[in-house]
Amino acid sequence: MLAQLQRLITLSLVAAAFGWLFWFLGDSPFLAVAGFLAIALGYTAFLALEFVFLHHVNKRDPAPRPSWRELLRAWQGETVTAPRVFCWRQPFRMNAVPDQLGPAAAVHGRRGVVFVHGFFCNRGLWTPWLRRVQAGRRAFVAVNLEPVFGSIDDYAPQIDEAVRQVTEATGLPPLLVCHSMGGLAARAWLKRMRAEARVFHVVTIGTPHRGTWLARFGHGHNGRQMRLQSDWQAQLDHEMPADRHALFTCWYSNCDNIVFPTSTATLPGADNRLIRGAAHVQMAFLPEVMDATLAMLERELS
Repeated sequence: MLAQLQRLITLSLVAAAFGWLFWFLGDSPFLAVAGFLAIALGYTAFLALEFVFLHHVNKRDPAPRPSWRELLRAWQGETVTAPRVFCWRQPFRMNAVPDQLGPAAAVHGRRGVVFVHGFFCNRGLWTPWLRRVQAGRRAFVAVNLEPVFGSIDDYAPQIDEAVRQVTEATGLPPLLVCHSMGGLAARAWLKRMRAEARVFHVVTIGTPHRGTWLARFGHGHNGRQMRLQSDWQAQLDHEMPADRHALFTCWYSNCDNIVFPTSTATLPGADNRLIRGAAHVQMAFLPEVMDATLAMLERELS
């Protein structure tokens, strides 16, 4: 469903940009090019506005404040990364790398991975990760969380099935790698299924563990759940085992343009790792994040 919607949006923007260009090119080349760039690159203005909000809201946050140079670098990084994800991988290449669960002789005894994407995303987000895990001949499943605007609690059965499949293929509890809202979905799964013993470790990248200021503009069910210090988030840790957060490594950035204030992407008791100068989607593809996360798979007997 999401891939179809993003295909429609992408093709509509392409048609509008080139339609404007060719319509005005003969009479006014300047207007033709200006309109083409405004349509094709208009999303960069929305990104810039997010960084302005981030800079303002973060003034009282205890995390290190970003410099303007870091914000500019993050804006540039997201300007390049976002179209690759939302205009290519997710709408057109969602299944470019299929789930890998066998043959059993190749993956059994080698820890596998479950990938959980975030809000308004699908499994296509993970394509660079999937290629690396595929090349390493490990089992993996990348879920598609639907309905897109549903309750985060309702994603637990999908994660549970993915964990079951990878565990059966490998004989080992899997590593969970989660981006943004996917980290909240993993926590909801842990709570609902009491599944601490069924997972090796959980890595979250830019997850709004305590909500995000920007979610005030989200009116879907999951958008409301991600608002700052929502009642739903408070219930995630209700009566939880004392060591649950020790299962988590949380990557977070002082230039995350979606999850801010910055410290809301951390968990008490987790291994919280700060990245400076990286934007929300960009952060998921930093070599530092990818290398350190996938290196956890080498801890076979842990």
